[in-house]
Amino acid sequence: MENSFGSMHYNAIGPYLQKQFGCRVAKLAIDGGFTCPNRDGTKGFGGCIYCSADGGGHFASNIPDQMKLLSGKWTNSKYIAYFQSYSNTFAPVDMLRQKYEEALAFPDVAGLAIATRPDCLPAEVIELLSELSQRTYLWVELGLQSIKDATALRINRGYPLTVFDDAMDRLNRAGIRTVVHLIFGLPGESHQDMMGSVRYVADIKPFGVKFHQLYFMEGTRIVQLYPECLPGMEMGEYISLVADSIEILPQEITIHRIAGDPPAKGLIAPRWSLDKRSVLNAIQMEFKRRGSFQGSRTDIYQ
Repeated sequence: MENSFGSMHYNAIGPYLQKQFGCRVAKLAIDGGFTCPNRDGTKGFGGCIYCSADGGGHFASNIPDQMKLLSGKWTNSKYIAYFQSYSNTFAPVDMLRQKYEEALAFPDVAGLAIATRPDCLPAEVIELLSELSQRTYLWVELGLQSIKDATALRINRGYPLTVFDDAMDRLNRAGIRTVVHLIFGLPGESHQDMMGSVRYVADIKPFGVKFHQLYFMEGTRIVQLYPECLPGMEMGEYISLVADSIEILPQEITIHRIAGDPPAKGLIAPRWSLDKRSVLNAIQMEFKRRGSFQGSRTDIYQ
């Protein structure tokens, strides 16, 4: 197997989309005004124990503001409207249609990325997403985080692995692209546990995957429940784990994120998360040191 990704060493979503569209494609992080069934009592209260008050949308705003922010950096670009904050399919289908259509109506918006939970995808929502995917570039992002149900209980995720599997099956049958989120460093998880989750994702072959380090924000319950986990995973350990993970992923899986991007305000740990460029560069250097790349070790778990 050869490295077909050049100096990147992996199938990064940016270059992938540039090939698809013939120009740079940027994501617009949107707060669509949704909430989460794990916060409002439908499935639970308080959300996942690491989730901050903004529902993971630290830098989300509205489309005009996002376009204004990016237009000075990039010209002749297209955009993916990324519904990021909270659970972006947790609403009546008519409301979802209105919000998605409003986003697609903006000039140069060429697609949608919709972050949600696998337990927020009833049949009518899948039908809407399938319809939209026939006329725009669309993917759905699901927060798996870990395949271990014991971890799911520990972090108050609110659903077992079987619910995730069912959602993935229905999305796949509807022809909808999926992106799976994994978090490294969750309480009680070993290196073997985390790699088990990566192997699981490698086997189901979603369109894409996102890797995040666990970070601790002020006001989140994880800080009080698991003080022994502070200050979090060391940067060197995280870099090694990401490289191990990408090496066993099939090359067709796109990599949408290899490190989380927390806001400086309210971040307790790990503080190295604030220097994302250094983290990204260190991961590239690790691949170069190993002489490896995405898919170079897929045989080790077959």
